[in-house]
Amino acid sequence: MQQLIECVPNFSEGNDLSIIHQITRQIEAVEGARVLNVDPGKATNRTVVTIVGTPEAVVEAAFRAIKKAGELIDMSKHKGEHPRMGATDVCPFIPIANISMEETAVYATQLAKRVGEELNIPVYLYEAAQPNKQRSNLSVIRAGEYEGFFKKIQMPEWKPDFGPATFDAKRGATVIGARDFLVAYNVNLNTTSTRRANAVAFDVREAGRTIEENGIKVHQPGTLKSVKAIGWFIEEYGIAQISMNLTNINITPMHIAFDEVCKKADARGIRVTGSELVGLIPLKSMLDAGKYFLQKQKRSVGVSEKELIKIAVKSLGLEELTPFKPEERIIEYLLKNTGDSRLVNMQLNAFADETASESPAPGGGSVSAYIGSLGIALATMVANLSSHKKGWDSRWEEFSQWAAKGQQLKDELIRLVDADTAAFNKIMEAFALPKSSSEEKNYRTQKIQEATKFAIEVPYKVMETSLAGMELIKAMAQTGNPNSVSDAGVGALCARSAVMGAFMNVRINAAGYDDKNYVAELVKNGTLIQEKAQALEAEIIALVNEKIGL
Repeated sequence: MQQLIECVPNFSEGNDLSIIHQITRQIEAVEGARVLNVDPGKATNRTVVTIVGTPEAVVEAAFRAIKKAGELIDMSKHKGEHPRMGATDVCPFIPIANISMEETAVYATQLAKRVGEELNIPVYLYEAAQPNKQRSNLSVIRAGEYEGFFKKIQMPEWKPDFGPATFDAKRGATVIGARDFLVAYNVNLNTTSTRRANAVAFDVREAGRTIEENGIKVHQPGTLKSVKAIGWFIEEYGIAQISMNLTNINITPMHIAFDEVCKKADARGIRVTGSELVGLIPLKSMLDAGKYFLQKQKRSVGVSEKELIKIAVKSLGLEELTPFKPEERIIEYLLKNTGDSRLVNMQLNAFADETASESPAPGGGSVSAYIGSLGIALATMVANLSSHKKGWDSRWEEFSQWAAKGQQLKDELIRLVDADTAAFNKIMEAFALPKSSSEEKNYRTQKIQEATKFAIEVPYKVMETSLAGMELIKAMAQTGNPNSVSDAGVGALCARSAVMGAFMNVRINAAGYDDKNYVAELVKNGTLIQEKAQALEAEIIALVNEKIGL
């Protein structure tokens, strides 16, 4: 599995697009690294760039960007609202896929060493890359900012980890490290007062504030764990904001931070008018936010991914200042290969035409997956109708959970529509490999067997998922909105057909696989799945016919 890391360098330039473009072009020139987002801020005079790629490629891309930023940005002339200490102020690495934090920290240290030695820029390590935990906190390292570092860097305890112990007036110093995924998130207020915004920030941030009780200074922690926050005034928008770093979104997710700021702001006579996401966010954060706000309304959370994101954007006010485009702000959407979902992105008539063409794919496997998705979609519809049925208010949560499960199963089957055709294409590609020498023949045989196994596993997954969906279909036939019981019946017919159709594909592909013990076990289990699906279909149809009564 390919290792992927994210790198989010912050450059101290947010107004001159020419400089920003020159920096990002350095990144784009590195094969294996991809710029996912460029987010310049005028008031902060700072640009946040998001890079994702293989570790080696990201290290190279970040090095080139840091070098170019040092050439183009003059820190002696820099002014901005955000704390900063260098042309490339901070450059964190974040593990994304198939890589540990410890491994990510090693790559961050490699970059820091190279920047210090080859570019002669003072570099400090932070978070997971910094072995000295007394100087691993970014805010502690950056204290004093650019203006104060001329003296700070000369102190023995603040000798850089790499590079010279003299401050570079033009390029400043850089902080490089490894950390968990961080969400930079600002909440907008209906005030221009930085002091009042800071009061709210101190209410919520984990560090809290120092207060005096009976002449003694006492630390009063804030209400949100893993949250850093300050208040500032943004002249560009003419409002004050609470600027937050959510350092662990598993502890304090974005929607909880938003609601808590709303609560604390209201207590001080201030209204929250919206919010602003800086950089990118994982898909799960947006989906969790959508579900959170639907649950507060006692509405079913079993709606589509697109609808959950829409609810999150509206509820958080993410479009108050600028348009929020999910395809440009959600990491998974930016990494998505559109070729992986070519079939499901077709219009219905185009999909039917493609199936009817002389091309052998999409075939029965893809159609089985699609039929299964439609069957579960029908049951999910019944669950949502039941959740919102007048007079059934006490049962909304029960049906909401069923609908959420239905959405999950439906989405998996939708993914398998294209996966089945991709599996067929892998077999064709393997058969097309050269076979002139014994080495080529052996490699070709190996690839054919690998592709064949994949082509067996995909329709088998269709079987398992469609059978799992029949539990939902049966529940909706038994307890769902009686006016929609026929929809549950049609869903059962679709799910059973998906299981049987997929099993045909499992068996025909298994005929070409050499491991006969594997094939025998799979066919045995597949037969049991098919029998269960047929039995469940009979039960569901009997329930439906009984309720229809004619």
